[in-house]
Amino acid sequence: MEGRKAEFHHDIALLLLLMWVTISECITADSSARVEFLPGFEGALPFDFFSGYISVDEVNEYRLFYYLIKSENNPSKDPLLLWLTGGPGCSGFSGLVIETGPLRIKVEEYNGTLPALRYNPYSWTKVANVIYVDSPIGTGFSYSKSPPDYATSDSKTVKDLHKFLTNWFIEYPEFLSNPLYIAGDSYSGITVPVLTSEIANGIDSGYRPVFNLKGYLVGNPVTDVEFDSQVVPFAHGMGLISDELFEATKISCNGKYAFPKGSQCNLNMQAVHETYGYMLSHYWANNERVQEVLHVKKGTVNEWKRCNYGINFKADVASSVVYHYNLTMRGYSALIYSGDHDSSVPFIGTQAWIRSLEFPIIDDWRAWLVDGQVVGYTRKYTNNLTFATVKGAGHTAPEYKPKECVAMLKRWISNEPL
Repeated sequence: MEGRKAEFHHDIALLLLLMWVTISECITADSSARVEFLPGFEGALPFDFFSGYISVDEVNEYRLFYYLIKSENNPSKDPLLLWLTGGPGCSGFSGLVIETGPLRIKVEEYNGTLPALRYNPYSWTKVANVIYVDSPIGTGFSYSKSPPDYATSDSKTVKDLHKFLTNWFIEYPEFLSNPLYIAGDSYSGITVPVLTSEIANGIDSGYRPVFNLKGYLVGNPVTDVEFDSQVVPFAHGMGLISDELFEATKISCNGKYAFPKGSQCNLNMQAVHETYGYMLSHYWANNERVQEVLHVKKGTVNEWKRCNYGINFKADVASSVVYHYNLTMRGYSALIYSGDHDSSVPFIGTQAWIRSLEFPIIDDWRAWLVDGQVVGYTRKYTNNLTFATVKGAGHTAPEYKPKECVAMLKRWISNEPL
């Protein structure tokens, strides 16, 4: 009985705290973090935009930078997505303007002036509130005054993000009751399921405040190096590399592409991989006026990089497969999607690790459509796990097929078949 009384008093105290925060913090958060306009974007913003910092450790001034775009539909009822861009070390801004957000950088020859922005009518904010966060520390505008904080890892990133989200809800308590989904792509295929599991475990153990966690989604996800390393057979099957290069790489690497061994294997693997940078976002985000509008603290980051691959990061989670298994077995919904032209994390490897879960199929392989056209293929398993390909999309899918991907998201979060 005494234990129940103590728990009751604790919950009442928490409720009073949240009521007070709703009255006071909500006003200050809106006023201090709101972005009224963006340099390079013509006219008023057609959505509610907020950006700033959430403290992870105030003693060391360890702060993660975020961008919040409220839903363009019904912010008070629509789901809340925490979006984690991959890398590790890629800024949330990359997700906002290249993948799932309501902004796009106009792709035109750079002439030394500020790159222009345009509106993306197929943003995921059409159906959800989305937080884009610069994580882990050293990514984007996130910073700390303590140098040891910059040594991070998968597991530390997850702990920091859990604390970030807890403190974010203190700033924005009006979203605490919204259905919460953890989302991301590429390397976040590791971070998303591990963070979702961390949150789920907290809920089970009585962590306060209680997040309204419903599930998670990952696109073109890094999951397990052995499953993901199908780039060579995929690229050959798609006609992206010649028969000669495929056979030479297969022989020199002995059919194992995850950890190239030998000089000839390395040379052949380099010939298979090619990359491309997003220069215009670099010029835009490093503009002094832009940083002022976004509420970036001066002197904290010397140079903004879309992807900072120089961060001190240790990959201490070798595989996220077991997290997918445990989360879906516990009733959390999962959407796994892949651009079918992605050679970085080929969908054939993603299909392989999903099959390894050995879940029964309840809706077998079939086409899914948008505007009457086939835009991919999907399969649904027990435990609310859905897999989908996005036809013609690369790494990452929403960058190439925004209209199709927002349709996919809308159907999935509405519990409708794709």
